[in-house]
Amino acid sequence: MTEVKNGDVVRIHYTAKLTDGTAIESSQGREPLEVLVGAGQIIPGLDREISGMAVGEMNTVAIPAEDAYGPHDDTQVQMVPRSAVPEGVEIGTRLQATAPDGRQMALTVTRVDDEQVTVDANHPLAGQDLVFDVTVVEILNT
Repeated sequence: MTEVKNGDVVRIHYTAKLTDGTAIESSQGREPLEVLVGAGQIIPGLDREISGMAVGEMNTVAIPAEDAYGPHDDTQVQMVPRSAVPEGVEIGTRLQATAPDGRQMALTVTRVDDEQVTVDANHPLAGQDLVFDVTVVEILNT
């Protein structure tokens, strides 16, 4: 039986959940996700966990926050003047900003008042442990 190894291109079906069981994303009902194992195309913990799996094998794996989207970094949360953001923003609004080095950043609005808006540059799942149900559908380069 052929097992997944680093450098393989594989197709997987997955369901990502929070530790309370809330599903947050799934490939079910769509084409399987195609990834190059070990290339950093998916979160590190899942990338490692699919190594050694065989076609047709299904595993449920717990991925700690450090191996998913990282810990929540409080330095990535900032308050900006209300006038610096578009009209109509509310909690949960996603914004794009340009960092001083020129790269684009996604921000989530976490608080709004008349004078200031709090934005968070952390990934929305930063600090969250995750659970994945993952099935290897196919290894493409064997």
